[in-house]
Amino acid sequence: MGAVIGLVAFVVALVGLLAALGHVGYLAMLNSAARKRGASGAYAIDYVNGRWKVAGITAGAAALALLLTSGGIAPDILGILLGGGAGIVAKNQLDSTRKQFRNQ
Repeated sequence: MGAVIGLVAFVVALVGLLAALGHVGYLAMLNSAARKRGASGAYAIDYVNGRWKVAGITAGAAALALLLTSGGIAPDILGILLGGGAGIVAKNQLDSTRKQFRNQ
């Protein structure tokens, strides 16, 4: 039973970490493209600078969740909750950023 919970916790925390790193990567890509545009990319640069804190916190929380999954059942459950929550927040923030800069 404990091994199954550990495996589920690992997968949930890993998916949460991937979502958080995807958000960080998208912000880095957006920031790089905006800097190449010079003055016309100033709005995007300001927007990205305001999002780095959330991206860093979700990535850190997801990494902590992945570390928690190497313990017993109680840390595994905490890892599921923390990793899943960080992944959901990161995905919502990524969707919000993509919606803000979607081409029309």
